[in-house]
Amino acid sequence: MKTCKLCWLITGILILAIVAMGYKFMIAGSIAPASDGREALILEPAERDLVLTEMRMFLSSVQKITRALTEEDMETVVKAAREVGLAAQQAVPGSLMGKLPLAFKKLGFDTHKKFDALALDAEQLGDPNHALQQLSTLMNNCVACHSTYQIQNNVTK
Repeated sequence: MKTCKLCWLITGILILAIVAMGYKFMIAGSIAPASDGREALILEPAERDLVLTEMRMFLSSVQKITRALTEEDMETVVKAAREVGLAAQQAVPGSLMGKLPLAFKKLGFDTHKKFDALALDAEQLGDPNHALQQLSTLMNNCVACHSTYQIQNNVTK
């Protein structure tokens, strides 16, 4: 009888540990309050570089799309949007994903999806005004992310 109680106790402790790790990995991430009121993502320098590189790729694609829309060059719009669609997100390592809070991950995935949708609609509809409207909506994600988060290096001494 005592053995069974011990087994249940150990099982309960293991379940709590798994739930706690799952919460930390899937939902909370590695964050701290920032001095400017935003949340600071605490990342290793290489992880920070990866996230910032992806953001620069977003910005570069937005510039290419904007220029192409002024020239009604829908082929370039499609290409620039696809460069940063969901396929581009595949390179993010799991260790980094675990440090990002759920809301940040949702914004990131949604941004990649919106670029894919923009590419698909630009290809199928060929309407620069529709693409510009989609780009405007997509940019709300960028504004929301930059208003909510900053990235700090994890400084260990």
